[in-house]
Amino acid sequence: MESGKLVVERVEGRSTLTRCFSKYPFKFIVPNKAGSSKADAVWIYTITYGGGIVSGDSIACDVTVGDGAIAVLTTQSSTKVHSFSLCTSLLLLFASIGKDALLVVIPDPVTCFSTAKYSQIQNFKVLPESSLLLVDWITSGRHERGEKWAFSHYKSTNHILLQGNETLFLDTTSLEHRRHSSIPERLQDYQVIAMIVLLGPKLKLIQSQIQEDVKKLMSQQLRLPSISTGCSSESGSSYWLPKPSFLASCSTFGPKGTGVVIRVASMTTESVYSFLQDQFASLEELLELRHIFRQKSKDWVERPQENAPLLAKSNRSSNLQSNIQKISQEPRRSILYAKPT
Repeated sequence: MESGKLVVERVEGRSTLTRCFSKYPFKFIVPNKAGSSKADAVWIYTITYGGGIVSGDSIACDVTVGDGAIAVLTTQSSTKVHSFSLCTSLLLLFASIGKDALLVVIPDPVTCFSTAKYSQIQNFKVLPESSLLLVDWITSGRHERGEKWAFSHYKSTNHILLQGNETLFLDTTSLEHRRHSSIPERLQDYQVIAMIVLLGPKLKLIQSQIQEDVKKLMSQQLRLPSISTGCSSESGSSYWLPKPSFLASCSTFGPKGTGVVIRVASMTTESVYSFLQDQFASLEELLELRHIFRQKSKDWVERPQENAPLLAKSNRSSNLQSNIQKISQEPRRSILYAKPT
């Protein structure tokens, strides 16, 4: 079932693509230049024929990043999952990361169409000296067509293994309609959910910074109003607390907290793009991600017919503080907060 295979190795002091194979319905695009000549990284774009994944498609991709090499795996646009039958679409990714190597997986979000069924499994084999940056996220669907979490089933599993197949990290996100509650009822106003994984020595600095930034961001978003400014209910026992438009949490995993996982829920895709751009700014010299996120975010704003539910009409931030201010200005809903007795 192998649909694609990639091998990136260090040749004459540079990261080099030494093998590239793909077959229908999968294809790779490897630009000669994705950033400046100073950035030592091979950029690889994955695309599918027909503009998306069709019901029943099974795609398997094998990626090997050799010792000391750097590879970036991304997409040209959101991964659209079409529904023409009751079959589940399946995507499998198997990646092996060598010593002092870095693999960056930063696709655009998955967008499942109404009644679609989609499952993906991503396995990463690492060494103690390997580094991995993974972004895994999904949007609610196509609002202009009246779709909001209208797909039938979505499941994404990410598994990181050490030598000897010892599990270092295992996470599964599963969204499906239940008998007594639907996906929209459970996710309410949130239109995007995301998970970011940072692992390894090359990402040590950004791990510390992102934990501090998430703490600052959430202290702003979840600050409780004082009793004097809160909107009290008639009974005087509760008041209204604005629901944050952007939520993030951060935790460590692995021996001595070698890895960090960030989970995000947002009312707009634009906010998530801004968050990623801000957090990955320190990797600019290594990977030159900034121009990629700038173009991706621009595409979402300029193509509302494809990305309708996910737009934020606000300026891009250049640092965390402006991002906090921007997010705090987005429309919020209110939730009732019970005042402790």
